[in-house]
Amino acid sequence: MHTRIYSVSETLRKLLEDSMLADTGPGGLAAFFGAGGAIVSLATPEEMSPGKQGLSVWLYRVARDEQRLNDPPTLRPVGGGRVELVPPPLPLRLHYLVTPLAKDSPDTEQKILGRVLQALHSRPIVSGAALQQDLIGTDAEIHVHLEAMSLDEVARVWEALQRSYQLSVSYEATLANIESIAQPERGSLVESLRPELAVMVGD
Repeated sequence: MHTRIYSVSETLRKLLEDSMLADTGPGGLAAFFGAGGAIVSLATPEEMSPGKQGLSVWLYRVARDEQRLNDPPTLRPVGGGRVELVPPPLPLRLHYLVTPLAKDSPDTEQKILGRVLQALHSRPIVSGAALQQDLIGTDAEIHVHLEAMSLDEVARVWEALQRSYQLSVSYEATLANIESIAQPERGSLVESLRPELAVMVGD
């Protein structure tokens, strides 16, 4: 579906929000994100500041997944001995800039980032009840891993935001298959039977 990208983003946002609210121990982040009014948002860091605090989970890049680009079409039975070939979906890699935002509180920003790293390290594959939007009830799996970005790559992202660099990390998520809208091709499992061309095989 064309909403798959948003569904992946919302799944990650909700996962991180739940993780922040579950940090209820001494010095935990639950108070900051609960009564404190901080949010976990898909907005850019620029859009969140200066009025909002919390965590920006910003999708800044979408790329084709070259490793799955040549996946074959799916053979699906449609009854009456007929099948249809469903065109393969477009496999994507989604790249997120994850930025903690706590005004005049670098220690809180470091705690938020540490909680993000903990949550996504503990759950590198997101599936089941954690899925949101049109992924609910599916057997989808979102694979998430921390990206190693060079200083130049990081600088280009922040230049695009027209902001000076601040504490952040980048994550890559793979799953977001965009289904083709092309009509499946239909045919029969056996087009014709030619007895005269059969080969007899003995015991």
